Amino acid sequence: MTTRGRGLHGHVLESLGPAITAGDYPPGSVLRTDELAQRFEVSRSVMREAVRVLESMYLVESRRRVGVTVRPKSEWNVYDPQVIRWRLAGADRPHQLRSLTVLRSAIEPVAAGLAARHATPEQCAELTACALGMVATSRGHQLEGYLVHDVAFHRVILKASGNEMFARLGDVVAEVLSGRTHHDVMFEDPDPAAVTLHVQLAEAVREGDAARAERITREITVGALQELDVLAP
Repeated sequence: MTTRGRGLHGHVLESLGPAITAGDYPPGSVLRTDELAQRFEVSRSVMREAVRVLESMYLVESRRRVGVTVRPKSEWNVYDPQVIRWRLAGADRPHQLRSLTVLRSAIEPVAAGLAARHATPEQCAELTACALGMVATSRGHQLEGYLVHDVAFHRVILKASGNEMFARLGDVVAEVLSGRTHHDVMFEDPDPAAVTLHVQLAEAVREGDAARAERITREITVGALQELDVLAP
């Protein structure tokens, strides 16, 4: 859980955030902080802190003499990792997984090509270590262990691209990979072909082969979309 997800206001957020993203409070709904404070048995100051966090995500806005109003989905900060996590936990999961995976398919191949041009020797070594970790945990129903290496692998690719905008998407990719695992949108063991592609991608980046790195990454993301067709249609 993130820092802002701790404490009393975190307890409120973990109930109110998923309810908003699930549509239990449709856009335009007015939330009364006094009523919510009583419902969650917290002080008004705790409730105000929770509302400030929701405002930072653009899920709600506060208006004098009106209250806290739920904003339209089109205005939400859909890149916020917590918003992604809440949406993945709800009925919107298949759509959220698909939209995030399509985003990955647009961004990661380009990032991989850049990584092949700009990765440092240390980043190449880290990428290879992550790929080997994925191989080591790809059998025997070790999905949690596999996830650790998978997330680290894709963070390195994005960071090694040398593009700070791509690097900042590391948390977004981490959430979609985690969501697939924690909500059983994965096979019991990862697709062996996908694992092999990650090893080949690490090699392409180390060898500085940008075209191959981009092509392999596109195969990885296309495979992820095909898995969704089966597991989260």
